[in-house]
Amino acid sequence: MSHRMKSSLAVLAIAATLLLVSTTACAQDQPAPKWEIFAGYSWADPNTKLNHVPFRNYPAGLGAAGTYDFNKWLGLTLDYGGHFNSGTSGTRIPSTYNTLMVGPKLTFRGEHFSPFVEALGGWSRLAPDHFTADNRFGFQGGAGIDMGLTQHWALRIIQADFMYSPHRFGAGGTPGSGVPKTIVRGTRLQGGIVWLGGGGQPEKPVSASLGLEPTEVMAGEAVKATATPTNFPPKNKLTYTWSSTGGKVVPNEVNASIDTTGMAPGNHTVTVQVTDNKKHNAQASANFTVKEPPKNAPSMSCSANPATVRSGDPATITCDCKSPDGRMVTVSNWTASGGKIAGSGNTATLDTAGTPAGPVTVSATCSDDRGLTAPGNASVNVEVPPPAPTASKACEIDFTNKAKLARVDNAAKGCLDGAADSLLQSPNSKSVLVGEQLSTERPKTLAAQRAVNTKAYLTSGENQKAVDASRIEPRTSTADENKVEVWIVPEGATFDQPTTPVNETRVKPQSRKPAAAPAKRASKPRRKAAAPTK
Repeated sequence: MSHRMKSSLAVLAIAATLLLVSTTACAQDQPAPKWEIFAGYSWADPNTKLNHVPFRNYPAGLGAAGTYDFNKWLGLTLDYGGHFNSGTSGTRIPSTYNTLMVGPKLTFRGEHFSPFVEALGGWSRLAPDHFTADNRFGFQGGAGIDMGLTQHWALRIIQADFMYSPHRFGAGGTPGSGVPKTIVRGTRLQGGIVWLGGGGQPEKPVSASLGLEPTEVMAGEAVKATATPTNFPPKNKLTYTWSSTGGKVVPNEVNASIDTTGMAPGNHTVTVQVTDNKKHNAQASANFTVKEPPKNAPSMSCSANPATVRSGDPATITCDCKSPDGRMVTVSNWTASGGKIAGSGNTATLDTAGTPAGPVTVSATCSDDRGLTAPGNASVNVEVPPPAPTASKACEIDFTNKAKLARVDNAAKGCLDGAADSLLQSPNSKSVLVGEQLSTERPKTLAAQRAVNTKAYLTSGENQKAVDASRIEPRTSTADENKVEVWIVPEGATFDQPTTPVNETRVKPQSRKPAAAPAKRASKPRRKAAAPTK
């Protein structure tokens, strides 16, 4: 047996093993599609010779197939394979090999994997270089595995086929009987994408529900149970198996009755198992309670003092717990929806530090010596003071006049008028003017002069605002800028920027009036030229 034949048989053995494993592991009902369209890569080795010279394998190829499924298992497949190689070789023959075959396909559909086998027959065309192509009837058969991705898409992990077709090539490159037959006994491996069309919807899982009536009874009263199966095939015969953690169950197909005679108070569970003759099964459970003889539970009322506090202040909660049966009672289990609660006996203290504004509910439990309880609660309304106001920069003005480096130009009017309006609307607010100058500018008091000149504009009445001078403070900073920052400081706010106050006794405001233009020098009258002598 040749090395190539051994390789082909090994590939088919691997495919058969994967088919067996997948069939065993994944056998589960799945809806079958009506159409399957495959497209992908195909590799083949013809494993044949022409006049004792072997053919090259086909590293380049494509495969396509369409299958019509008659049912879940059986389909009819039309398969095309195209294989190509190129180049020259001193020991192997380059060629092309095309097949178009039809035949049955048997699929074992699982939940995630669908192994299949197929046997096809049809057209086979082998075309060695420098020879006329030979068309013959051939067949191929093999197996593969598809992995489901979605309802309509699957991945063909591998498909391994054995290919057979007898060809004959004569002298001069034409088919004939002058040379031995070239019989393809090769292997084809494919993988790609499969589109799944049509078919039914996935089978819905079976389930069951259980209803009890009533769900609370006194010992001796009966509980009626009713099972409701869902998604079981209507033709299948159903079997109901009943059980309960207490009492005596009297089954009657879909219904059952639970006799609670002699049962102790507490919770109990009824369970029903529904099965059919096709191994579908579902289970449902429901609870019922056997109540104690009537007992009067205690009652409790609670109050808070004070009922409204500011965040951080404490409040005292007092609860009054009473038993109508005269039993001994205790108050415990203090909880609060906010803050921290510390309680002892019927009194607790609520710590509201860090608590946001809104109601806080304080709860406690009143218990008697029989285990009967009653809840109680009181509400404390927490108020949070508004946040302290902060200073904000309203605007800033630039000083770009090369002639007068500290002059407040008309370009600053919009900024300063807006700041003045803000101060006039809030009589208790103040303004801080932070002067700045470039490191290259002189004199060193230029920043202070700019701040003082800006204050003069706001207080002089030139803008018809005339803000009170005591509400405006000029300061300087070390920023390397040629501007003044205008800050508004609301009532209660603090200006905390790193600045230095201006000594207004040394730095006086300068006029905004432009300097007078220099007087023009009077021109001397031109002398008349002397008259020429006669």
